[in-house]
Amino acid sequence: MELVILVPCSLLLIALIKFLYDYLWVPLSIQHMLNSQGIKGPPYRFIHGNNKEIIKMRKEAMSKPKALTHDIFAKTQPHMYSWIKKYGKNFVYWNGIRAEVVISEPELVKEVLKNSENVFPKAKPSFYVSKLLGNGLATIDGEKWVKHRKLTNYAFHGESLKNMTPAVIASVETMLEKWKGKEGKETEVYQEFRLLTSEVISRTAFGSSYSEGEKIFAMLNKLSIIMSRNFFNTEIPLISKLWKPADLLESERLANEIQDCVMKIVKKREDRVVNGEADSFGNDFLGLLVNAYHDSDENNRLSMEDLVDECKTFYFAGQETVNSLLAWIVLHLATHGDWQEKARREVIDIFGNRHPDSEGISKLKTITMIIYETLRLYGPSNGLQRRVTRKVQLGKLVLPANIDILVQNIALHHDPHQWGDDVHLFKPERFEEGIAKATNYNAAAFFPFGLGPRSCVGMSFAITETKVALSMILQRYTITLSPAYVHSPMPILAIRPQHGIQVILESLHNKA
Repeated sequence: MELVILVPCSLLLIALIKFLYDYLWVPLSIQHMLNSQGIKGPPYRFIHGNNKEIIKMRKEAMSKPKALTHDIFAKTQPHMYSWIKKYGKNFVYWNGIRAEVVISEPELVKEVLKNSENVFPKAKPSFYVSKLLGNGLATIDGEKWVKHRKLTNYAFHGESLKNMTPAVIASVETMLEKWKGKEGKETEVYQEFRLLTSEVISRTAFGSSYSEGEKIFAMLNKLSIIMSRNFFNTEIPLISKLWKPADLLESERLANEIQDCVMKIVKKREDRVVNGEADSFGNDFLGLLVNAYHDSDENNRLSMEDLVDECKTFYFAGQETVNSLLAWIVLHLATHGDWQEKARREVIDIFGNRHPDSEGISKLKTITMIIYETLRLYGPSNGLQRRVTRKVQLGKLVLPANIDILVQNIALHHDPHQWGDDVHLFKPERFEEGIAKATNYNAAAFFPFGLGPRSCVGMSFAITETKVALSMILQRYTITLSPAYVHSPMPILAIRPQHGIQVILESLHNKA
């Protein structure tokens, strides 16, 4: 009888010791080790770390009205902003029980992102990120990443990129045709660009129209919003095993539905070959993935899960980045008439009233400067997360294994030490002589698409798409800001305008 009681009591005691070790001893030991090297930060709080503070600070920041200023760091990342001010450019905070060492010193950033010794791989994605992007290029590591990267490099560079331009032009034409009925009226361009970029990624990467991917885009958008609101929620052991919150169940449902939709698109592509309607799976991104899925060489073959996850990554990333970028550029052009005119003159000098072409796109210097300055002010804001696989020296710091590093690009992009006292002003002339001179040859001062081997594979495509869309808009319209516009940048993955961007479009032809 005594033995029967003793066994469960012993198991309970072991479980309690392990729990206290993981949730108290380890975090406090790491905190002490980092603090002793001068890496300070808000103190660890049992189980939740600093997540409750972060949620409160973000809620307060988003509830305050924002003047039309580009000084947005304090609003979009209030916890990072206040802790950098309080603890310095490098500090530690706690995402639950996990230490996150935040770095915003260029030399350390460069070392982490170049990852020359493979000590700083991608951090393990959270549950919600994995539902959004799966095991796609953005989240995987090692040999699998090398194989997927090789495939996507081929799809989004060189000649492949050139061949995508007509599809981008056709998508922009469709949008501009709709705008003919909106001349002189208020237009909300963030939503317009959402449709445009969805159409572009559908046509160029998947050989279909927006209507075919519409359901996928809508579900990915819902997933991104769910992910954002759960970003700093703490998973409490045992409770999370026994009870699944509504957001978690909804994420699982959406992820399964997205998988079904993508598989139908894949099957449609396969059926065309089987039925003799096509002699190959195609040369677009989907065609390359389906070819890899059917590859006879096991080393090159993709699983169906891999294929679906790559589609999710490119449906979402290909649409979200350019959508936000175009919207913020239009805000800048609407509020800086001088730059709008400079950009328009350049477009007309190069293309006249013709559609953009690859040769002319490469000559758009003013538009390139405007794109870079917008990416600096309104680039992706959640930072780049890496993990530390073993005890390692980073600069003068010694970091323990099994912690995370967060590279804060928004902190560097808004740092007056890097850019001067006018850091929060829209000044595209910073980039007049290219990125290298704008950043004093410091690559880690400006990296909106990442840095090192894991920089964004779709960067050239995103820039080309943006240049084509802007050129075609400027050939036809002048843009002024509507009095209805409310400035409220909101961090999801990219920085979105919370209430959209309302402008008045006036046809240049009517003025003539």
